Amino acid sequence: MRAPAFWQAEGHPLGLLLAPLGWLYGRITLTRVAKPGLRVSVPVLAIGNFTAGGAGKTPVARAMATALAARGEAPFILSRGYGGSLEGPHRVDPSRDDAATVGDEPLMLAATCPVIVSRDRRAGAMLAIEQGASLLVLDDALHNPHLAKDYTLAVVDGGAGFGNGFCLPAGPLRAPVRPMLARTDAVLLIGADRLNVAATLQTTPLFRTVMAPESAIADSLRGKRVLAFCGIGRPEKFAETLREFGADIAGLRAFADHHAFTESEAEALLAEARSLGATLVTTEKDAMRLAGGSAREKLRKEAIVLPVSVALPDDLLAAIYRAVDSSRSRVSTASGVE
Repeated sequence: MRAPAFWQAEGHPLGLLLAPLGWLYGRITLTRVAKPGLRVSVPVLAIGNFTAGGAGKTPVARAMATALAARGEAPFILSRGYGGSLEGPHRVDPSRDDAATVGDEPLMLAATCPVIVSRDRRAGAMLAIEQGASLLVLDDALHNPHLAKDYTLAVVDGGAGFGNGFCLPAGPLRAPVRPMLARTDAVLLIGADRLNVAATLQTTPLFRTVMAPESAIADSLRGKRVLAFCGIGRPEKFAETLREFGADIAGLRAFADHHAFTESEAEALLAEARSLGATLVTTEKDAMRLAGGSAREKLRKEAIVLPVSVALPDDLLAAIYRAVDSSRSRVSTASGVE
């Protein structure tokens, strides 16, 4: 879906009209997340966001898995595989799978560490543990109750915040913020806090970081005329990133999040870039969906892919490591291991 503009507009008539439905949606979600999750034999770390749409969860999941692997862990990422056809559980194989099967984000993450896609997180956890996972990183799992979590990190886009403060469909929230904060160990704010998110968090620990484009590719695009295209939760964020390092944006073609590009759309983008004398540029996530069909393959070859990453603050990593160690200590004590 593409987020409607009124989700970011407080007091908009449509948001107010849909507010009762949003209240009901939020209550149902809170009832569902209150259910006890399955406790598994390895530590479980969850990443999510309060709103529908992108906030930067996937780069955070990649950064967390990378840091844990450097610490000697064997992390597996568990994903629902949104946009893919497989119910799972299935271990993603980047050499065989495609985005239509496993989803764009799992396919992208599988270059970093093992990824399991599964609609049922419990079944996914069992497969991961069978295949050697020393811990699990749950992507997009703030509101998923299937597994008991040892540490939950909520990611917030500083440019979007909590929108108009209403739940779906009246606004972008999946559940009311305050009750979900009680289930959250920390919040990671990405980018400048333009909407004063920090004031809402009360005692929940807040960490900050920024989304950084790969420097060599950013340097190559500085001053260059580009036609940007993407199907992500907040397309304007991609445009902001390009502007910040000095790309000359001739146009931005925004599609719905996880959009499956068609041959005709690929042909149109190629033709428009030629007419504008512009270089095509897209996101790493969108590149995962440019497969199958001659026009899409040509678009994938011609478009420059701009990866982005986040650096997790040292004090946040220290808190995550403490949660991992505490989980292991609890398991050892319960099993009688000294």
